[in-house]
Amino acid sequence: MNVPRPSRDLLTRYLPILTWAKTYNRDTATSDLVAAVIVTIMLIPQSLAYALLAGLPAEMGLYASILPLVAYAIFGTSRALAVGPVAVVSLMTAAAIGQLGLTSPAEIALAAITLAFISGVFLTLLGVLKLGFLANFLSHPVIAGFITASGILIAASQLKHIFGIDAGGHTLVELVRSIFEHLGETNLITLVIGVAATAFLFWVRKGLKPLLIKAGLSKRMADIFAKAGPVAAVVVTTLVAWIFGLGDKGVRLVGEVPMGLPPLSAPSFDPGMWQTLLLPAVLISIIGFVESVSVAQTLAAKRRQRIDPDQELIGLGTSNIASAVTGGFPVTGGFSRSVVNFDAGAETPAAGAYTAVGIGIATLVLTPLLFFLPKATLAATIIVAVLSLVDFSILKKTWRYSKVDFTAVSATIVLTLLVGVEMGVSAGVLLSIFLHLYKTSKPHVAEVGLVPGTHHFRNVKRHTVDTLPGVLTLRVDESLYFVNARFLEDYVLERVAECENLNHVVLMFPAVNEVDMSALETLEELNRRLSEQGIRMHLTEIKGPVMDRLQRSHFLQDLSGEVFLSQYDAWCALKPDAPVGSQQKDVAAQ
Repeated sequence: MNVPRPSRDLLTRYLPILTWAKTYNRDTATSDLVAAVIVTIMLIPQSLAYALLAGLPAEMGLYASILPLVAYAIFGTSRALAVGPVAVVSLMTAAAIGQLGLTSPAEIALAAITLAFISGVFLTLLGVLKLGFLANFLSHPVIAGFITASGILIAASQLKHIFGIDAGGHTLVELVRSIFEHLGETNLITLVIGVAATAFLFWVRKGLKPLLIKAGLSKRMADIFAKAGPVAAVVVTTLVAWIFGLGDKGVRLVGEVPMGLPPLSAPSFDPGMWQTLLLPAVLISIIGFVESVSVAQTLAAKRRQRIDPDQELIGLGTSNIASAVTGGFPVTGGFSRSVVNFDAGAETPAAGAYTAVGIGIATLVLTPLLFFLPKATLAATIIVAVLSLVDFSILKKTWRYSKVDFTAVSATIVLTLLVGVEMGVSAGVLLSIFLHLYKTSKPHVAEVGLVPGTHHFRNVKRHTVDTLPGVLTLRVDESLYFVNARFLEDYVLERVAECENLNHVVLMFPAVNEVDMSALETLEELNRRLSEQGIRMHLTEIKGPVMDRLQRSHFLQDLSGEVFLSQYDAWCALKPDAPVGSQQKDVAAQ
């Protein structure tokens, strides 16, 4: 049966799998399978560790790494993005659930499932409504600052597992204080395991690959063995704990992990829980989406592919819904796993589906073997992974380039560390928006003149230029809207007051992309006040869309001066020796 083209296009739009599945072949499948094996090896310890970080049972990490990957393979547009639990989202999950004050493991798990469901519905709704642009309110410096602070918080939160002590807290101060208070309870065997595993994983990350290549292994095989470092740490420490009965000596183990595929589950629809989790779910969704789409776009560009940000919202949304209905917690695209997936040769999202099969097999076969896995090993895995996210160079970069961005980054880092993850990222978003409004409330306005021998006009303070007597030419370097309209009026009138024998004011609009209603009323008032002083107001270099809107008002008819196509036309027309009739009003499509 032939599907009508509009329906076919709609299906392809919402089901990207229909696009790449057409050309799927044996070679592509082989590449995807190889990548899936490598990512599976990497994901098993990570999924367990991130469940621990979120304060959840270890098996929930595995559950969150099965059906979500299948959902993304169907609805996602990135060929290399690897979806699953990630460090920052796991930390935010722990913080969100902590607000509920729950003590029952079953209730905590239900809250995590509900959080994933709310996040999934929110992301999917944004994608259907094509509202992906909302993520742009989270600037890159704020994201970088938040991830850096989160990396520090996450690493600090795992020190209790390295020392084998009870400690807690949602801020850096609380964590450090709690760790020092309980330091005397340190279990030395746990400390040895934790320090050894951390040191080993750091060495594997930096030193194993060159060593293997030097020994004669191919670069790709050496990379695979290096990425399998966390698995080696898990296997060795589990065997040691089992052989020597370390659980009886105070070493905290993962314990029993239920064997079998994820159970079907449903979120809570308790209004009180939804009210508490709604804002954290929104923040988790936005942070996860920004991190995910950044990675996806970077990897797609390397292969001259493209992704659809709005469809990515749907892909991540359905992944989170899939996680919720199979006993998982919020997921998103992971940076390190995606890079590994890409480098391992993943050609299509099917690699993620194959990874899901691998994790599914692990839940059926390997979970009994995880009983003796020391929590200190998982903590070491998290610490090594998140410290690579810490990047204080963003402070130096923003300080040199933009003090405004530096302020936003600094505030985000400080508030995240001292108050908590939600306050940190919320403050970063609000501060970014506020500082943007503040910057645009005082747009750059330059007096310009003609560069001799050219048709170009430049700032009189930066270049040697010619100016016309009785003419003040001001270039406006920002769109005009309600925030900055009054500033422009005050600036022009102040400059006019400083000039003697002024006959003309020319406003250059080459950078003005928008004039809203408030700005239009300001221009009308400015035109009126200048006319009362016997000064004509002219406009030049107005963009077509701006001109279209101005023509729908009475402003151009009431304008005391002219509208010129270019600033040079205005210069020629307003020169004292210009012939009569040389002035022209050109309000056609400019």
